[in-house]
Amino acid sequence: MSQALEDLGAHIKASMTSAIEGASVAFGELTLTARADQIYPVIKFLRDDPRCKFTTMIDICGADYPERGKRFDVVYHLLSMQLNHRIRIKIETDEETAVASIADIYPCADWFEREAFDMYGILFANHPDLRRLLTDYGFQGYPLRKDFPLTGHVEVRYDSEQQRVVYEPVKLTQAFRNFDFLSPWEGMTLPGDEKAGAPPEEKK
Repeated sequence: MSQALEDLGAHIKASMTSAIEGASVAFGELTLTARADQIYPVIKFLRDDPRCKFTTMIDICGADYPERGKRFDVVYHLLSMQLNHRIRIKIETDEETAVASIADIYPCADWFEREAFDMYGILFANHPDLRRLLTDYGFQGYPLRKDFPLTGHVEVRYDSEQQRVVYEPVKLTQAFRNFDFLSPWEGMTLPGDEKAGAPPEEKK
């Protein structure tokens, strides 16, 4: 299987020399690194080429590396049911540069791209309906970015007086603290801890 995937990777690289930057095999899957501006022809080739036949789109997801200039990885997972192969394609992009939508190649990519936009703010050019998918109307920010606060920016509750859902800034009931569990003053004491340092005969 590994040799077959390596041969397939070599075939794809030889067929698309200007688009594919690297290929590797790990955990029974072939991973390609491609140029972001060439992702549309790469995906179309992988679907249509007789040695590839990746006719099933499994997923499109994002990954955030805020320390990089191109902070986002966009990762595509495809399956060839006829040839029993899986492939992963990675590209890099930033917050302003749109990636070509592949929704007209795989119609199911529509919602995968909307999810990546909603969670990371990744833009997809020529998408038929690029709007938020999982978050609420008027949501601010992108929840899966590394710099998004864990508490979020607003909290939602039902107001019985106004008889509607209201949005309010997050209020923390206790200030953040740094706990030192090795300190004798802040360490937690649980039942049975007193036996930890006792001789073996006293632990019974």
